[in-house]
Amino acid sequence: MAHKQFWIDPRWVGAILLPLMLALPVRGEAQSWHPLQVDVWEPPFNTAMKRRTDTYQPLEKASKAWRICTSIPHLKDPYWAAVNFGLIDEAKRMGVGLRLFEAGGYGNLEVQRKQIGECMASGADALIISGISADGLNDLVEKYAGDGKVVIDMINGLTSDKITARCGVDFWDTGYLTAQYIRGLHEGASTPVRVAWFPGPDGAAWVSQGDKGFREGIKGSSIEIVTSAKGDTGRATQGKLVEAALAKHDNLDYIVGTTVTANAAVDLVRRRGLKGKIKVLSYYYGPGVHKGIRRGNVIAAPTDLQALQARMSVDLAVRALEKKPFFRHIGPKVIVVDRKKIGDFDSSTSLPPRGFRPIFSVNDW
Repeated sequence: MAHKQFWIDPRWVGAILLPLMLALPVRGEAQSWHPLQVDVWEPPFNTAMKRRTDTYQPLEKASKAWRICTSIPHLKDPYWAAVNFGLIDEAKRMGVGLRLFEAGGYGNLEVQRKQIGECMASGADALIISGISADGLNDLVEKYAGDGKVVIDMINGLTSDKITARCGVDFWDTGYLTAQYIRGLHEGASTPVRVAWFPGPDGAAWVSQGDKGFREGIKGSSIEIVTSAKGDTGRATQGKLVEAALAKHDNLDYIVGTTVTANAAVDLVRRRGLKGKIKVLSYYYGPGVHKGIRRGNVIAAPTDLQALQARMSVDLAVRALEKKPFFRHIGPKVIVVDRKKIGDFDSSTSLPPRGFRPIFSVNDW
């Protein structure tokens, strides 16, 4: 029996399939990130890390197109690309205007100060800051808070008590959990475990906390920090620090540090024929680390879910502007990802979508 053939106009295919394709969920879709289990510091900003667990649920939409300035240290480290994506995507979802400025590196405090001043002078309602320095922006925070502006401290940590709210994991946790992970691999070991430790740029609050956490995590164990150095999270700087450590110490067991440190270390260890002898870990998360864990080049890394911290920071700013209830000090719960866990890990919490390029404004004013 012959089959009857039908001709379908290609334009109909597009008309039918395009809406269906647009309705499908995509990686990093904003609606998928909540509700979220978070740590809530009580009282806010306490240094003893007294906290409880709660559930975070953002607003559906802002009541108006608020104008928000955001300032981050740089975009040299893929970590901040995830923050960039989270900020822009959440501002878009909520219907607010957002401008993003990056200072170009941790040595550029004056650049960050100038960028903040210029953006806030444009009539912004709120400021979200990831500070280059823990205390180098406190006078600006006090000024804008005094002017009635909302100021959100995001990720890096400021020492000012004038901030409206803080969204930030304490990097003590990420440093401590990294140390505990290594410790678990050598439980009961009597021979020293030799580590080169690179916590990041000097003067940044998150680096100080990460360093304290890591050192606390190795206390009473066989783990020894045989060399340590601080430096900007650019690839060239971290690569030089790792090279110097490898040249001076020929019996290292681990290289541990920033995501950029880990990326540089993977290449240098392979080039020197030391793969398998020296293991690499990062104490926070990024695309290179994610790929390294999948391939077995990086052992493990905790993530502070930086894309979600960016999203929550936008929501906190809007809540404060609209006089709605908000947590004054929160952060997502840190998790450690290794090769066993990576298959179940939602990477959109910590990485930008594949092919993402920096975006510096949305709903601009």
